[in-house]
Amino acid sequence: MNPAVQALITIALGVSGCVGYFYFSNLVLDKFIFPARGTNAGRNINRANMVRPWLFLLPALLALGFYLAYPVFETFRLSLSERLPGGGSRFVGLKNYDRMLDEPKFWEAIKNNMLWLVVVPAASTALGLLVAQLTDRIRWGSIAKSMIFMPMAISFVGASVIFKLIYDTRPVDQDQIGVLNALWLKFDGGWGSTLMLRIVPVVLIVIFVVAALWFAWSLVRPVFSSREKSGGVLLSAVRLSIGVVALWLTWVSVGGIQSVLGTELTYGAPATWLTIKFYNNFFLMVVLVWIQTGFAMVILSAALRGIPEETIEAAIVDGANPFQIFFKIKVPQIMGTILVVWTTITITVLKVFDIVFAMTNGQWETQVLANYMYDKLFRAFDWGVGSAAAMVIMLLVSPILVWNVYNARKEMK
Repeated sequence: MNPAVQALITIALGVSGCVGYFYFSNLVLDKFIFPARGTNAGRNINRANMVRPWLFLLPALLALGFYLAYPVFETFRLSLSERLPGGGSRFVGLKNYDRMLDEPKFWEAIKNNMLWLVVVPAASTALGLLVAQLTDRIRWGSIAKSMIFMPMAISFVGASVIFKLIYDTRPVDQDQIGVLNALWLKFDGGWGSTLMLRIVPVVLIVIFVVAALWFAWSLVRPVFSSREKSGGVLLSAVRLSIGVVALWLTWVSVGGIQSVLGTELTYGAPATWLTIKFYNNFFLMVVLVWIQTGFAMVILSAALRGIPEETIEAAIVDGANPFQIFFKIKVPQIMGTILVVWTTITITVLKVFDIVFAMTNGQWETQVLANYMYDKLFRAFDWGVGSAAAMVIMLLVSPILVWNVYNARKEMK
């Protein structure tokens, strides 16, 4: 059968099935279950109106239960089971989790995921906010926004192929098609090389350390302060957990400074960038930042346009400069939107798989949890450890979702 005809038949059957369900379910509800006649007509009408919304929601609830709830419980069951030769499985308790925790690759994936978790959302949100603010002040801002948003239309694998060409390495006697190697060969070890490859990275890492410490303190402070509301026990636990992660990343960053200063650089020879440990993680992160900056820009640009002009005019009358207007007037008013963008990108980062799979396949210390889970499930056929890794990903995503729901409810109030 022609695919187009098959698609049309599927659409027709789907639409007619929905219409038939809603028509006949209302008919059964109104005519047989709660008929609007007799002495209880009024009570039956009220009961029917109470049941009707759930009747409409039932297909969606069943679909969500089948596609979301059931896989979670089945994955949890598999994480507590072990496959037997010849088929079948047996309950082994937490043995799969013990095996997973004993593997260095798992801790490598955890470390890299935490690094992605801080760098990518922060960089994407900051760049998106900066671009949203600057493009609103220029005449050709809409064209610039379109160009920056364009990577959102590219799949993660497509973007990975593009950046793999940027990082490409050819032998010394051949022309370099990789843009990064073409620039790298311009460095000769002089003061310019020291400035760009030593001093600038160290300064950026120090800025990151200070920002991480400030972020950790701002999260943890309400928990220990009697003057500020921490948001309950659950939210306090989330605050403390994220604060501990921020402190851990600060420690990792200090080690990064030692790595930057201690690494021997081979000038005059093309580098295989994706095999350079520690730095290769950032080369992979650039791909996701490039994609997600457009998303952050669009959302934050709409939020900036929604700021009342009266507040900005009042700040100008009071003598505020552009930086004060931006950081003290605009940013506080769109903080809810910034948090939504941040958490949305964070969830994407926790599930990142395509970029790592397409560019390094988890080699050279670039493993992440999703790729580790894939390796265990579909290469080693170790369903127990693979399912345990999937549960870890879900547990990491859950606090972010709690935080997102809390802020959404707060905004509604």
